Amino acid sequence: MAIFTGAGVALITPMKEDGSICYEEMERIVNDQIAGGTDAIIVCGTTGEASTMSHEEHIETIRACVEMTKKRIPVIAGSGSNCTETAVHLSKEAQRAGADGLLVVSPYYNKATQNGLKKHFTEVAKSVDLPILLYNIQGRTGVNIVPQTIADLVKETDNIVGVKEASGDLLQISEIFSLTQGEIDLYSGNDELVVPIVALGGKGVISVASHVIPKQMHDMVIKTIEGDVKTASHLQIKYLPLINALFSEVNPIPVKAAMNLMGYQAGPLRLPLTEMEEDHKEALKNIMIAAGISVAE
Repeated sequence: MAIFTGAGVALITPMKEDGSICYEEMERIVNDQIAGGTDAIIVCGTTGEASTMSHEEHIETIRACVEMTKKRIPVIAGSGSNCTETAVHLSKEAQRAGADGLLVVSPYYNKATQNGLKKHFTEVAKSVDLPILLYNIQGRTGVNIVPQTIADLVKETDNIVGVKEASGDLLQISEIFSLTQGEIDLYSGNDELVVPIVALGGKGVISVASHVIPKQMHDMVIKTIEGDVKTASHLQIKYLPLINALFSEVNPIPVKAAMNLMGYQAGPLRLPLTEMEEDHKEALKNIMIAAGISVAE
């Protein structure tokens, strides 16, 4: 059984002006996401600025999110690192904190071989009892987890159950399904490709846009699964300008700007990320208004 089916939000980490984490606002966002129809919370991922957190902050943020969510929907904790020992430590702590699953990114900067990737993910998987999603995002890590490696890990490791695929390569994704005979929980890591990936057999999306349009992202997935591709495709195309605007600068810069525009206290970003350029922010605001999203004056 999949950890979730539908649209899971890749949760931002709201910050106070001094750069510390604002847990009160995080709880507000979590509650609003659940009320809006989001199917899972993915905490301490790329969008959550986990790469700028201390290990203590990382673990406390997972623990806090689990407590806020109160088992209403699954919490999937980002616990990857470019150091296998650190990934094992974070994964164990995420399990202790009550996470329902883990999202483990491929080691970045090291540029491991495929054999190295297999050993890394296997060591992490052996350390916990939770279901694990691999996270394949070559644009950030410098290395692609090739389809055969993904298929081998899913077949050979009981608790590696799937992958968040952010390659944007439909041929690669098709090959993953072929090599696993469809026996894999594959989630789109690209908000602009939800319908084609789910139509191929995906379970859903781990989404940035769900912060702004949670119900629509949920419906996009479920309508595709139900066979109503016409409605799902309409939603995909309708919200494509918004999705593009949310990636007009590196994630999570635009989505934090969007949340602030919507009246949330998303706060600033931690360096080396900086605030959104004013012209991009104005364009984002106009696109949000055109999409029927209320923004603060």
